[in-house]
Amino acid sequence: MAASSRAQVLDLYRAMLRESKHFSAYNYRTYAIRRIRDAFRENKNVKDPVQIQALMNKARRDLGIIRRQSHGLAFTVCHKFEVTSPESPWLSRLHL
Repeated sequence: MAASSRAQVLDLYRAMLRESKHFSAYNYRTYAIRRIRDAFRENKNVKDPVQIQALMNKARRDLGIIRRQSHGLAFTVCHKFEVTSPESPWLSRLHL
């Protein structure tokens, strides 16, 4: 593997680990970190440039998913609305 390819792989690996640490739920966080480490270890001996590129593309897609999931879950909150008065249903109060 060329030095630049190796550096790109390491950058991607570090970015995936860094983003996985943003999961607020312990189980999601530890699972993501374990899967990333296992996947990179499993493929560390790949020498074929075409296969390396395919794995890099998959890892970039996975990084995008991790970013959306780890940051998106922080903004997803289930809201419960309670009507304050039966006569005025448009007046509602937000309960978290």
